[in-house]
Amino acid sequence: MAKGPNAFRTISEAAEELGVPQHVLRFWETKFSFIRPMKRAGGRRFYRPQDIAVLSGVRALLHAEGYTIKGVQKLHREQGLTHVIAAGLGDNGSASLDGLAVAAIVDSPSHVELADEARGRLVLALDDLQAVKARLDGLLRGA
Repeated sequence: MAKGPNAFRTISEAAEELGVPQHVLRFWETKFSFIRPMKRAGGRRFYRPQDIAVLSGVRALLHAEGYTIKGVQKLHREQGLTHVIAAGLGDNGSASLDGLAVAAIVDSPSHVELADEARGRLVLALDDLQAVKARLDGLLRGA
């Protein structure tokens, strides 16, 4: 069964999708600070759709456009992640990835701007999770 377009990918799935070996993805992580897959217990990597978009851009710049690693680093530093992603999509940055504007994919999740409604829902969810944690902590202390 194939994964959906918004599913997280393992390193082997990401490597296969991008047409590069797994060790290349690990190497790129050491050279490009903007490549940050989610890591789970034991260091297992999971790539989000936006990570795949970034990796696709890096691959296109390095392999198809002839950039060096330092050249991609400079492009990112001077023009931002949008241009790196756009290279993977083959356009000027105005395309979209599964309904997400390329310009909305930023360097770090901590820089994501949230609409007030979305922020409110996240705050409520966080409150619920903290209440559950407090209850679990209480149960563990009582056990």
